Amino acid sequence: MVKYACFLCNKRISEDLMSGKRVRCPYCGSKILFKPRTMSTKIKAI
Repeated sequence: MVKYACFLCNKRISEDLMSGKRVRCPYCGSKILFKPRTMSTKIKAI
């Protein structure tokens, strides 16, 4: 399940809360949502 975050209020929004064609934040009504990136760890080879 893909999770999105609101650009204005920075709250996490699950995909099932976004209904149909209208993509808006259910908390503040913003139209700008993004997928937060996960932090990857880099390991040096010896």
